[in-house]
Amino acid sequence: MTPNTDLNIALFERAKAVIPGGVNSPVRAFAAVGGTPRFVQRAQGAYFWDQNDQQFTDYIGSWGPMILGHGHPEVVTAVQAAVLEGFSYGAPTEREVVLAEQIRALMPSMDMVRMVSSGTEAGMSALRLARGYTGRNKIIKFNGCYHGHADALLVKAGSGLATFGASSSAGVPADVAKDTVVLEYNDVAQLEEAFAKMGSEIACVIMEPIAGNMNFVRASVAFTRRIRELTQEHGALLIYDEVMTGFRVALGGAQSLYAQQIPGFAPDITVMGKVIGGGMPMAAFGARREIMEKLSPLGPVYQAGTLSGNPIATACGLKTLELISRPGFHAELHLKTGHLMQGLKSEASAAGVPFSVDWQGGLFGFYFLPELPTTYAEVMKTDGKVFNKFYHAMLDQGHYFAPALYEAGFVSAAHTDEDIDRTIEAARQVFKTL
Repeated sequence: MTPNTDLNIALFERAKAVIPGGVNSPVRAFAAVGGTPRFVQRAQGAYFWDQNDQQFTDYIGSWGPMILGHGHPEVVTAVQAAVLEGFSYGAPTEREVVLAEQIRALMPSMDMVRMVSSGTEAGMSALRLARGYTGRNKIIKFNGCYHGHADALLVKAGSGLATFGASSSAGVPADVAKDTVVLEYNDVAQLEEAFAKMGSEIACVIMEPIAGNMNFVRASVAFTRRIRELTQEHGALLIYDEVMTGFRVALGGAQSLYAQQIPGFAPDITVMGKVIGGGMPMAAFGARREIMEKLSPLGPVYQAGTLSGNPIATACGLKTLELISRPGFHAELHLKTGHLMQGLKSEASAAGVPFSVDWQGGLFGFYFLPELPTTYAEVMKTDGKVFNKFYHAMLDQGHYFAPALYEAGFVSAAHTDEDIDRTIEAARQVFKTL
């Protein structure tokens, strides 16, 4: 018998002995698609190399933050300079102030910003702030949207319209889940009924403007407008989770795109992550001044973190924001992503494979469905077996998409037209086999 020479397999077995499931975040385990995860040893530009030293074109980019590609030389220089000054102080720095000023300049709905270390931490803190500001307990989230693994947000839909959710994770007490109401994304009638029943009890609605954790599903303009109207009418806050979309779909985030179609539109609280750290562990949340002043040390809502505003992460984030703020950056990125999506769509159509695509800026999604879904229930109709076959065939040819049917993908500024053309050509051959 020929010995297996795939070094990823051996490393995965070692990992499973000391790390639950062999990974430190579940989707990395390849459980959804089967097979062995690729352990990355290095990355540069639009590529990474696995434990076997095989090169892959990377279409996840650390799930979003590598908008410039891996190892951009100007970002590396900024990080190296910061490292020489110290890793962490547990004390304020000027760079925190400069980064907060830059975020506020790009996202005018945020008068003030609080930095944290992860998107989960930012989402959890934003919820606590909304409850502290309104004095209410109930929150609304949408089926298929993910806002981190805080207890109150690990809730799946209840059995009836606008019912309270049930925990979707062991270890979450029922008393925590009972104040979370789970509704269907893009369902205006259900939203209106929920507010009619309990509007005076709702602290906030938290939503992804483009849901990136059921692949890529846009909130309709009508749905977004009605959420804004109802929250304002009933004194609830609107939390926009832009961890994935912030600075990636547009320089002003998804909220700037919706503001073009809904005059005066702005969320009350915005949750940021991914791009603002440029690949370093960093996130933030921000809001109008009167809301943010409820946070400690000014107000009664407590939030703290030793590594918040880490000096290396702020250096990385500042340089990343500087580079993506250059004129035409996002327009070019949108065209590049469109090149990939339209190319895949064209090849699927030529092969007679049901396939639909959408994209914005550097964020994209595709489905093995004839039409784009607008709800989680529609997303679930995707043919998982066909996706898995497509996924592994593309992986074998060196093209790395998200190893799960329900995850969005990412294009970076480092991807060239040649990279994308090679991906489309590989897909042409794969679609013929489906």
